[in-house]
Amino acid sequence: MALARSCRAALAPVFCSKQFHTSSAVAARQQAPTASTTRRPVPNLEPFPIDEDIFQDQVPPEDDAPEPTHKALQQQRQILYYLRLIEHEMPKLVAYRKPFVPPDASHPLVVRSISYGGEPHPAAAKSTIVVPVARLPLKNDAAIHKFKVLAGVRWTPDPPTNSGINAEEGGGEHGFFKISCEDFPKAAMNLKWASDTLDRLLAAANNLSETFSDIPVDTRHIEARTRKAKKGGHIYGRQTHRPTLKDFPKEWLPAPKAQAVSESGASST
Repeated sequence: MALARSCRAALAPVFCSKQFHTSSAVAARQQAPTASTTRRPVPNLEPFPIDEDIFQDQVPPEDDAPEPTHKALQQQRQILYYLRLIEHEMPKLVAYRKPFVPPDASHPLVVRSISYGGEPHPAAAKSTIVVPVARLPLKNDAAIHKFKVLAGVRWTPDPPTNSGINAEEGGGEHGFFKISCEDFPKAAMNLKWASDTLDRLLAAANNLSETFSDIPVDTRHIEARTRKAKKGGHIYGRQTHRPTLKDFPKEWLPAPKAQAVSESGASST
């Protein structure tokens, strides 16, 4: 005889079956809730409250220009800054204007140095001195000859390249002397060493206790430079002088046109 549903619900504690286990570990595993019976917590999907006033300074305005435009404007501001300096500050430099006075015989030295606009460079410390030998305080021809012998490869009959001295200027009848130094970290220190060396050479050349008159001036460095250039002077016998029309005898040269016409007219009459 089947029991009614209401009766079965009332007698459920009586008819429930009990299980017996051999150990407590098995019983704990059987009584543990499974993943299907465990309810997961429902996350809170409500939006987090944000204070917009905090990010007000970080949000760019809608009408702001892009970054390249800002860079172009900064460049224009820099150009305008220097234009204002030229307009308002440069006229004040007139008060420091001085007339140019060419150096006289008491200032024969030509000092050269290199500058890279304030940027560090190894060549910026080099200093060079170029001077015509004829303008140096030497006593006589014997002192000039001794100075050339002591100068060695630093003496040349022509002005050195980029020396600031033109070949047409006066004072080149005894050649030119050039000395440079770049051993010290500052240009002023190198210039001081070159100047002191020139003073010692002048003192030794003016000491005529030994004139070096039997020693010829060494020109091997000039001949080597001429041979290396290969501009016609490297041919044997032309190292120091390239032949021109002035070296030919006048009777070998053709007569000028005006003179040839006058001579032909005189002969016809």
